[in-house]
Amino acid sequence: MTHSLKLGLQASAILFASVLTTGCNRADDPGIEYAPEMYESIPYDPLRQVNANTVNPMGINQRTPVVGTVARGKAEYYSHIAKDDVATAETKLRNPYSYTKENLEEGKALYVRNCQHCHGEQGDGQGPVGIKFKGVPNYSAGAYKTMNDGHIYHVIQWGRNRMMPHGSQVNPEERWKISMYVRALQLGKGADGVADLLKANGGSATGVTAADSSQTTDSQTQAPVQEAQANKASENPGQGDQARNGTAN
Repeated sequence: MTHSLKLGLQASAILFASVLTTGCNRADDPGIEYAPEMYESIPYDPLRQVNANTVNPMGINQRTPVVGTVARGKAEYYSHIAKDDVATAETKLRNPYSYTKENLEEGKALYVRNCQHCHGEQGDGQGPVGIKFKGVPNYSAGAYKTMNDGHIYHVIQWGRNRMMPHGSQVNPEERWKISMYVRALQLGKGADGVADLLKANGGSATGVTAADSSQTTDSQTQAPVQEAQANKASENPGQGDQARNGTAN
């Protein structure tokens, strides 16, 4: 190999290395992205936005749900009863779960976990937080001992007076089971009220009286709650502009 050729190859190697080093270290130039479709999906992703969406209103992938619609699997989360309308809740809401020992025991466990610190083990408002801040009711006194399941469920979901909403902490099934256990605490005997509640109803699976409008054991035949389960079309079937053909994002 001639001396000049050797020098030329060395110079080329140095120049190539310097280009690579400079290109990798430039903060303002990330380089060329190979096959970007592997990173940025062509189909619209509602939780990710790269470029303006030319099909949907306002150029976003995320669409606002049609008024009155409920997400799949979330029907029980929406009663369509205003958060300050407990009077409607106590007459319209129906407990779809049976008053069984298993459900009451689960309601007790949920109560201990989520409610006892304020409402107390006996439901008398003498939990450690209730003693500190006062104003927590006694379930077995006054009007509180006649609250039905629908009333209790609604207050758990939306809160009332000094009680904050717990709808994000306990799902609908858990709210109903807590409501069942609170009904036992209304007897003023603490956890012993569970046995008494079942015994008073002959140990039946339903454990409720016909006069109690807050109960039903057949969720398939219960009456619609205002708009919920009413098979009624939305009065506002859509929002935004009508979709039109466009280019991929």
